[in-house]
Formats: sequence, C-alpha cells, structure tokens
Amino acid sequence: MSGSAPIHVIGGGLAGSEAAWQLAERGHPVVLHEMRPRRGTDAHQTDGLAELVCSNSFRSDDANGNAVGLLHQEMRSLGSLIMRAGDAHQVPAGGALAVDRDDFSQSVTRALAAHPNVTLAREEVDGLPPAAWERVIVATGPLTSPALAAAIGALTGTQSLAFFDAIAPIVHRDSIDLGKAWFQSRYDKAGPGGTGADYINCPLDREQYDAFIQALIDGEKASFKEWEATTPYFDGCLPIEVMAERGPETLRHGPMKPVGLTNPHDPTVKACAIVQLRQDNALGTLYNMVGFQTKLRHAEQVRIFRTIPGLENAEFARLGGLHRNTYLDSPRLLDATLRLKAEPRLRFAGQITGCEGYVESAAIGLMAGRFAAAEAEGRTLPPLPQTTALGALIAHITGGHIAAEDQGAPRSFQPMNVNFGLFPPLAQAPRNETGRRLRGPEKAVLKKRAITDRARADLAGWIDATTPSPLAAE
Repeated sequence: MSGSAPIHVIGGGLAGSEAAWQLAERGHPVVLHEMRPRRGTDAHQTDGLAELVCSNSFRSDDANGNAVGLLHQEMRSLGSLIMRAGDAHQVPAGGALAVDRDDFSQSVTRALAAHPNVTLAREEVDGLPPAAWERVIVATGPLTSPALAAAIGALTGTQSLAFFDAIAPIVHRDSIDLGKAWFQSRYDKAGPGGTGADYINCPLDREQYDAFIQALIDGEKASFKEWEATTPYFDGCLPIEVMAERGPETLRHGPMKPVGLTNPHDPTVKACAIVQLRQDNALGTLYNMVGFQTKLRHAEQVRIFRTIPGLENAEFARLGGLHRNTYLDSPRLLDATLRLKAEPRLRFAGQITGCEGYVESAAIGLMAGRFAAAEAEGRTLPPLPQTTALGALIAHITGGHIAAEDQGAPRSFQPMNVNFGLFPPLAQAPRNETGRRLRGPEKAVLKKRAITDRARADLAGWIDATTPSPLAAE
C-alpha cells in the first residue's frame, strides 16, 4: 500500500502511538504528528512518545476477575504495541501491571521511529487538519492545544467538556523510614513481576488520621481562574483533599483503606488507615503515593505529607499538581467507528473521546487505527461485540451514555474507566455444580469469570470473522 495516501495521526500519546502502529502494521503509510518538543505542555517532561505523566500503573492484570485486566488480554491478542512495551518494561506492583515510565516511552518511540511505514513529524497541528488529508485520527489527549480545540468546537457547534486531572507525588525510596513502614501487597497478592510485597505501607492510628484529614481540609490549595472554578473533577482521579472534604471517613474507605495488610512492627494493632506507595521505576529508587492526586500548594504538600508515619523525612522527586482535561461529548458527536459525524474524515481516539485511563486510551487508539485501516482498504469493520471489554468501552463512548435522562434532560457525558458495569448482563446467573444459585463472594467470582470467558469467546469469533483470508489479499 506504499502508493496510497498517508493516514495522519495527530498526537503521540498512548492512543496516537497505538493507532499509528496498527495502521503501519497493516501496510498503510502513516504520518504521526507530535508537537513536543517544539511546544511543551504543563504535564509532560520529555519529548518521548507515549509518555506516562500521571501514574505508572496499568492497573490490574487479572484477566479473569477484573475488567481492565481483560482489556489488557484483548489488546495483547490484537497485537498492541502499548501492551508489548508495558510487558517488556514492567516493575513489581502486586496484582497490577506497572512499568518503568522512561523505558516504556523509549521503547514505544524506538518501535515507531524504526517502522518503515511511519513518518514522525515534530510539529503542532494548530487548527483543523488540511482538507487534503483524506483520513485523520485526532488523538491529542487531555492537553489538546487551544487552537485545535476551538476549531473542533466551531466545526461541531458545541463546547468541549472539561475537568481536572490531578497528579500524585513521587518519593525517593531511601528517604522512607522502614522502621515504621513495611513492604506488603494487599492480601499478599503477587502480580506481574511481583513478589506479594510490592508496596510500601505507612500506618496511621485514629489520632494521626483525624489530624491528617483536618490538615488536608485546612491546607492552602492552588488558586483557580474564574473560568476554571466550575470545572468538575473526574471521580476516578479526585484530589485527595477533595475526597477529605466529602467526609472524614472517605479516605480510609478509599485509597487509605487498611484492609488486607498487617504491620510486622506491631501485628496486634490494627491501623485506622494506611498510605501505600508503589514502585515508580525499574531501579526501585522512586515510589508513587497511591491515590494521592492533589491540588495542594507544593509547600503544603511537603508539610502535610511528612506527618505520615514513615514519611517524616520524605524527599520528593515530584510533587503533585493539576492539569486541565478536555474531551468531546462523544455520544452526540461520534459514530460507532469513532468518526466525527460533522466531518467523517476525522476520527478521534484516546482520552479526548471521554474514556479515562492509560489502558483505555490506548485501547481506543488501537480500534481507531483498525477502523481507519479497514476503511482505507474498502472494507467495513463490524462493531466489536459489546460483551468484550473493547466493545463495551466503545459502546459507552459512542452511545451508551446518551439514553440516560435526569429530570427530563439528557445526563451530561462523563469519562469512564472500563468496568463490568458496561458489559451486558449474563443470560443466566452462575450456578454451582449441583445447579444451585450462588450467593455472596462465590457468586461474584464466578460471575466475573463467566463474563470474561464470554468476552474471550466473542472476541475470538470477531477476530476470525474480520481477518481477511490469504486468497482475498491476493
């Protein structure tokens, strides 16, 4: 297909990198446009493709009991570059898949730069793509340039929605006091490359926890401009002080929950709350404070976080911060193959579509690339079954949300991580070997297994039905 017109991908994040890879692997020439380093962002630190700026975790890798773990498996089965790089550069993280962020980004960058069908253009696309570009995938993510966002808004006749993502601090490992903290994964669960002792845990008793909550509430926060004041947060990435303001017990039932952990320094005493830190690089020298996204001012972060037992002398490699996230009202604006209804030559992928999370962003990029490749080949790629993780996520983005109404008005579209709530229900509830209907934890485990088994079978059928035969290719 070397003589065909190139397909343009705008944005070199996880979604754009994955979309470009899927196209290139199918023989299509691709121009991948990335504005860094010519123009930087408030969140990125390098000019590498697929840079992880918020967290190094791809979350659970359990393909039988977790929706994102199932999504990992589906992406691997479809030749995902992002998952290949993640697997190659994983670091211990209990039941999660986490990666060395620098090595991961460098691996993706090298793979795309070396691909004969990929041209990497270091330039900003600061408006609608030229009309001469027949097929375009816009994967500019949460930090879409204002000029491009304004152009899209003018084209669709609507305003993009926006919210804030908050970034968690990173601590130098050798500044953590392991006389108070200890290594353990929750319930001693060992994940990819892990040992079951992959997190550093810092315990707080009731008095320490109550004081910590009050400090978060009273701490000085970053100020907002007038237009920012009404921008909502995505619930999956709330700043820790916003969670604290929702009630004094919120954090100890959220990121600071003490379950599944035993303090070896004093096994008889149960902690009121526990702060977990997850390895952030392959060397094990940096640890990320799990769930500690924040808009506190930097000096306040240092002061308040050093009240946590084990972090009294913490040295921070990076403190938390905020960046603005922009996404489309996708159920209204995109069709089932992620094309913009107002101008079908434009497809969208990644977080700008309203998915949330690195894995989800890459997954939407993967399918945008495959949809565009099939279209360029004169084929129509049928929708993925909604019983699959990929299909459930795309169905939510392209129409699963718009039907819900609240007091007669359409509910506003909000970002969503992949989860089993997006999947169609099972035809029948799981039963044990005697045919008895199950209840409690056993039912939950078997239900998830039934959903994931169904997803694997349906994806295999979709792959078989959509793979061109060798004779057809000739």
